[in-house]
Amino acid sequence: MGGEMSSEQAVRGAVQAHSKRVWRFALALSGASDVADDLMQATCVRALERHHQVTSHDRLDSWLMTICRSIWLNEVRSRSVRRAQALSVTPEAELIATVSDSETNIFAAEVFTQVMQLPEAQRETVMLVFVEGYSYREAAALLEVPIGTIMSRLSNARQKLKTVMQHDAADAVQRSGK
Repeated sequence: MGGEMSSEQAVRGAVQAHSKRVWRFALALSGASDVADDLMQATCVRALERHHQVTSHDRLDSWLMTICRSIWLNEVRSRSVRRAQALSVTPEAELIATVSDSETNIFAAEVFTQVMQLPEAQRETVMLVFVEGYSYREAAALLEVPIGTIMSRLSNARQKLKTVMQHDAADAVQRSGK
C-alpha cells in the first residue's frame, strides 16, 4: 500500500511539475490551444489512473510525454485526421517567457508561429529537442523512431525555418526600400 501511495504521489508531483511542458508538447501535436487543453487533461487522467505502472520515479516527464503522444495518436487514428489544425489564438504568456525585451518576445512568437507550420512529425521533434531540452536519444525513444529519423526531422525543420526566415527578412528589406 505504501508503494502505491508513493507512486501516486510521484505521478501527482510530476503532473504538477511538468504540466506546462506537456501542454506545450500537446500544442505542438495538435496545433490548437483548446485541443492541447483537452489533451493535457486526458494525459493527467490517464497518468493518475495508471500510477501503479510506475516502476521508477526517474524521468516521469518522459512518461507523461509518451502518454500525451499516445492519446493524440489514438485521437488522430480514430478521426482519420493526419494533419493538425492551424495554430489557434493562444495567449502569448503560455508560449513565450515573459522578459522585458519586447523585441525578443516578438521574434520568439514569430519563430513559434513558423514552427507550428511545420509538418506534425517535425513539429513534435522540434518541440521535444529544442523547446523541452530532450536529447536526440530521449526524443527517439519518446517518438518510437530511430535516432537517425530525429536527426533528419530536425535537419529538415531547420532548413525550412531558415528558408522562411530568410524570405521574411528579404521581404522586410524590400518593403523598407533599402
